[in-house]
Amino acid sequence: MNILVVNWQDVTNPLSGGAEVHFHEIFSRIARAGHRVTLCCSTYHGAAPRETIDGIEILRRGSRPFFNFMFPLVYLAVLRAGDYDVVVEDLNKVPFFSPLYVRRPLAGIAHHLFGKSVFLETGLIPAVYVYVMERCALALYRTRIPFMVVSRSTEQEFIDNGFPAGRLAVIHNCVDHRVYSVGDGSKSAVPLAVYFGRLKRYKSVDHFLRALPAVIAAFPALKAVVAGDGDDLGRLREMVRGLGIQDAVEFTGYLTEAQKVELLRRAWFTVSTSLKEGWGLTVIEANACGTPSVAADVPGLRDAVREGETGLLYPHGDIGALTERMLRLLGDEALRSHLREGALRWAATFDWEDAAKRTLAFLSSVTGKAGEHWLSPPEKVIS
Repeated sequence: MNILVVNWQDVTNPLSGGAEVHFHEIFSRIARAGHRVTLCCSTYHGAAPRETIDGIEILRRGSRPFFNFMFPLVYLAVLRAGDYDVVVEDLNKVPFFSPLYVRRPLAGIAHHLFGKSVFLETGLIPAVYVYVMERCALALYRTRIPFMVVSRSTEQEFIDNGFPAGRLAVIHNCVDHRVYSVGDGSKSAVPLAVYFGRLKRYKSVDHFLRALPAVIAAFPALKAVVAGDGDDLGRLREMVRGLGIQDAVEFTGYLTEAQKVELLRRAWFTVSTSLKEGWGLTVIEANACGTPSVAADVPGLRDAVREGETGLLYPHGDIGALTERMLRLLGDEALRSHLREGALRWAATFDWEDAAKRTLAFLSSVTGKAGEHWLSPPEKVIS
């Protein structure tokens, strides 16, 4: 097949996140299987307008703030003439409204809907803009585009918004087991709790910080690492100073993949405090490194964490409960060992090769084409 995907960023963009990792891991494998994959995305400082990465042809057009306005123009002026079998829209906050101008078979990818949670992330005017755009897109898409979603929670969100269940395919985020593994199995000599991800307000990283004083009082040797970057960094640094826990908390900023894997291997557990997620990619990556998670019991994260088997869940926003879960893990080596074993078993069930095969099956069912150029005929995943 000849596949065109539109997404806000590619995996090399400094602002890229889980959505970009998901796209790249799956579609690079589809490209290696003999299909042609083109990604149209926004550009960034120093980026080439066109390059090929892992078999994916990347076209960068327009700055990120205005890319949703740029893409329809680029499509109508240039890309419409391409012999694409399917056009895939990666829906993330602000849509591209592709059914209004794309006349080829369409498919969508979604991690989660933002809904009213966007009002916690930004100012009133941009929040209203994103909220209204998402609501309009859902009304337009629900009968026109079949969607691939990354968790049962996101599937239910779409069903609740009027999407027929038969037009949705659940294909989880996965992990590259060649990269994420236990290594030599050694853990940090001192207790080490890690948050890894973008530093955004809706990620609620401040909840992790607010729980730390009581945890440090019980375990004075504890080290807490906040790994990642984002526009909430300044507020979080100020909070650490206000709480007087500077000696225990380290902000790493951006980490390379190798640095990330090393940190996840050494951590005693990770902490995921987000208000909502599409899945829990960093949870599964940590699990593959032999590290359980303490996570908020919210859509996405509750899909990625098996309570009492791979990690512990707590009610979002309940700082006392988060504190209790961390204290329980720190004080119970047998529990950590039990969760570590469960995490490794759970992570082993998520493989990008399988996700790529199922994605190709999804796209094949959209276009009516057979899933040639793969290891075996893919199953049809949507009606």
